[in-house]
Amino acid sequence: MAESEQHKPEPTPAQVRRGRRIALLLFAIGFGPMIVATVMFYTGWMNPTGQSNNGTLVRPPVAVADLGLVNGDGEPLADRFGPQKADATWMMLVVAGGECAAECQEQVYLARQVNTALGKNQDRMQRAAYLEQAPDDLSGYPDMPLMQSGNGESPRWPGNVDIERTPQIYVIDPFGNIMMRYGPGHTGKAMLEDLKHLMKISHIG
Repeated sequence: MAESEQHKPEPTPAQVRRGRRIALLLFAIGFGPMIVATVMFYTGWMNPTGQSNNGTLVRPPVAVADLGLVNGDGEPLADRFGPQKADATWMMLVVAGGECAAECQEQVYLARQVNTALGKNQDRMQRAAYLEQAPDDLSGYPDMPLMQSGNGESPRWPGNVDIERTPQIYVIDPFGNIMMRYGPGHTGKAMLEDLKHLMKISHIG
């Protein structure tokens, strides 16, 4: 057996090229829809209305794994995402530093209302929160689990945002990329418009 393996013929150039084409095809099937949806969303390409986003783009997108967030059981938030996850969804992550005062609580409420307003697509969008001082009444939001820093230090948030002064809602795609953010100046209508458009052109999550 060892002798036959030693004399196993090397693949021909044609076989190598065929293998590369198959690999590229598999990549296109897995990632193509996400790439196309992202380009369409950011540029309005193939969109007859020419609609552009209302939120602030995170350029370049930041991997949620870079934040080092974990849930109450110590499970990394990043484990919810990725092409290997058949049940990966989009997510709105509400973040706020210090006491969760009026603007913070407004963002928490806004994320819930926008999620509900997505209608038939609301199950494609999850919610979570990173609140340094979570309000007692957050127990009324059982579908918004609280995240914390895995190393005990506050993450560096995309956009270099001071989350104590300006709480944010970050949008994470099913591959675990933070690609959009909304601050207190954005209305629920503006967010809903963006997310409905994104759900329409995206076939993942």
